[in-house]
Amino acid sequence: MKKINACLFDLDGVLVDTAIYHYKAWRRLANELGFDFTEKDNEKLKGISRIQSLKLILEWGKIEKTPEELQELSQKKNDWYLQMITHMQPSELLPGSREFLQELKNQGIKIALGSASKNAIIILDKTNIRHFFDAIVDGNMVQTSKPDPEVFLIGAKLLNVPPQQCVVIEDAIAGIEAALTANMKVIGIGDKVTLKKANLVVAGLSEMTFEQLNSL
Repeated sequence: MKKINACLFDLDGVLVDTAIYHYKAWRRLANELGFDFTEKDNEKLKGISRIQSLKLILEWGKIEKTPEELQELSQKKNDWYLQMITHMQPSELLPGSREFLQELKNQGIKIALGSASKNAIIILDKTNIRHFFDAIVDGNMVQTSKPDPEVFLIGAKLLNVPPQQCVVIEDAIAGIEAALTANMKVIGIGDKVTLKKANLVVAGLSEMTFEQLNSL
């Protein structure tokens, strides 16, 4: 029996890079509220929910809002973001994404998405990779954000694979912590120092091989 029977993928920063669209939408909102923030600040929003991101941005701008206003602002940002991602193309997949998904399919590995994004299905459809996934867990299905392991545990359950036989592929520290808490192996996409808790770190899926995955 293979040690690894399932792969669970984060979306942003792993398969696609929609960070620029998030940044543009959040920055437009901040500008409307009378302040600005940088792409470096935007890095701090990686892997956290929309409302958590909004609260952090409002802290930077020293602005307080009621729960009702938070919902309105969150919706406004999401509407702008949706306008942008509806124009996404398959060419916007990160290098190696489609090839690695295909390799997993060829090897009989089950595949799930484990993303905080509430718009994940739109992105999967626009980039033409939805058919690779046996299960999709997105921000509409979870109560708690990473580093809580809920998103990955739901994914493993839907795939009917024990957590110990799952590998998570993530680009955010919160996601790596969530995977480890879920008792799963984890591959980090990005910087080896930042993601040092991962079992393996690669720059991108173009560097990833099935042999590396199975050796974890």
